[in-house]
Amino acid sequence: MKITDLRCATIGDHPVVRITTDEGVSGLGPIESYKPYLKPHVMFYRDMILGEDPTNVERVMMKIRRMGSFKPWGSAVSAIEIALWDIAGQAAGLPIYKLLGGKVRDKVRTYNGAVRFQMRDYSPEAFAENMAQMKAAPEGFSIIKQGIAFHSPMPNRLPGYFYGEPQTTGRHPNRGLLTEAGLKHTVRCVEAMKEVLGDEIGLALDCGPGWMVPDAIRICRALEHLNLMWLEDMLTGDYTPYVLADLYREVTTQTSTPTHTGEQIYLRQNFVDLIERRAVRVIGPDPCDIGGLAELKWVAEYADLHGILMAPHGTGNGVIGLAALVQVCATLPSNYVAFEYPIGKKDIWHEIVEGLPDPIVVDSMIEVWDRPGLGVTINADLARPHLRPEDAGFFD
Repeated sequence: MKITDLRCATIGDHPVVRITTDEGVSGLGPIESYKPYLKPHVMFYRDMILGEDPTNVERVMMKIRRMGSFKPWGSAVSAIEIALWDIAGQAAGLPIYKLLGGKVRDKVRTYNGAVRFQMRDYSPEAFAENMAQMKAAPEGFSIIKQGIAFHSPMPNRLPGYFYGEPQTTGRHPNRGLLTEAGLKHTVRCVEAMKEVLGDEIGLALDCGPGWMVPDAIRICRALEHLNLMWLEDMLTGDYTPYVLADLYREVTTQTSTPTHTGEQIYLRQNFVDLIERRAVRVIGPDPCDIGGLAELKWVAEYADLHGILMAPHGTGNGVIGLAALVQVCATLPSNYVAFEYPIGKKDIWHEIVEGLPDPIVVDSMIEVWDRPGLGVTINADLARPHLRPEDAGFFD
């Protein structure tokens, strides 16, 4: 089997990679909906992989892996890797999890970090109302993550929140020392959310990046009584092209509140310091950013050897990304907690993708399916009307 083409198209709100072969088997790879600009970057790799055997996944990846980078640019490499596994699974007549060593669980836990509702303001009462809506979601999520502080509009909407000039450009641009009022307000908001959830549902917080080390220590200690799941990306993280493991370790060693980062990190090598220094308690790589499914599994196993938990990121990966997460998370060791439930425009994706269970999530769990490859396909006839004119030949 040989690769004959690499294609990328935006369907509705999601870029999708498709690899075709001379035997008529094709594979799909997801890219986050937040990255519609990545098509040229995907196509950069086309000539490097043409003619290769797609079932030799690692051999193909060795040609392109070093040409990627931290989020968002590693997404192109990651999507190609996932599409290769989709082909390899179909060619073997096996689900991807069988090719990654087999499943250790029949159902995978997912958490809510993306199915959110509009907030009227950023008061403790509004956070409580919002959390009640999320708690009532039909998926019955056992863990809910909410954005606060620098991973929310709070620095821009709350006067005197921090000692800095609020910025409105860029991805999560605000960074600085919180005022005492800002810190106490944040604590009240978290306490209000946890009161709604009680001890039935775990609460995780998407916090930044943007915190200074003294504030990160203060907030972790101030919230210790709430037994939170984790505080995510306080110092570095989303769209930050470096790790700063030594700073995370300074925070982590001074609190019992679990710290978390990793969604932006590309490749196993860039997790080494976080893991070996035990700089955080939880890592959350995204299969669509780290370099793909095998890369994520390697990091999960290495983290497990060092007593670090695993909660993969997934927000904007759509239902193709959901299928990828289900396959890889079925194979992860016991440090696996849950993956972040991806979202897509339901009126499009839940019509054009075939193979998904209905309902997908029951009591926060997804049953692992056994169909070859990713186990899901796109109905080309239903999807074509959602293609842009320049992508008209995507399914040919």
